[in-house]
Amino acid sequence: MDIAQLNSLSYEDFVDVLGNVVERCPLVAAAVWSGRPFASVSELEGRIHQFLDSLPESGKDGVLRCHPDLAGRELRSGTLTAESQAEQRQAGMAALAADELSRLARLNAQYKRRFGFPFVVCARLHDAAAVMRLLAARLGAERAAERERALGEVKRICGLRLRAVVLPESGDEP
Repeated sequence: MDIAQLNSLSYEDFVDVLGNVVERCPLVAAAVWSGRPFASVSELEGRIHQFLDSLPESGKDGVLRCHPDLAGRELRSGTLTAESQAEQRQAGMAALAADELSRLARLNAQYKRRFGFPFVVCARLHDAAAVMRLLAARLGAERAAERERALGEVKRICGLRLRAVVLPESGDEP
């Protein structure tokens, strides 16, 4: 659909269409709906970013906790959202060998213990080996810096998901 069609959607339809641009957070789409009409996908994306940035620390942690573990139980059981399933498969997370799965599970558990939320990375932009390197490297970050980095990854994922749903206008960034 184009931005004009998106702008014309009812509240319920808007939330239904954009409810997972931020993983399992339809509240984000609900929060920006009243800002319609949006002139472009970039403007809509900017409003979503502003909303995310305005959340208190606990709200940001909540958004991050909505993300699944990479190559975790949900991927193997097929219970991921369609978007996450496709993104993780594209990154090769579904094709990891047993030893890689074991290492990733250990790293995911360490990360969650340290930061209180799952490791978030835009899997679509990386392969499995790069994801594991990033996860291992980010384990050493300070909590506040890591929350902001993870939120930046949420924004990156959101932008790609938005552009998969809404056709960009001329002048919109890809």
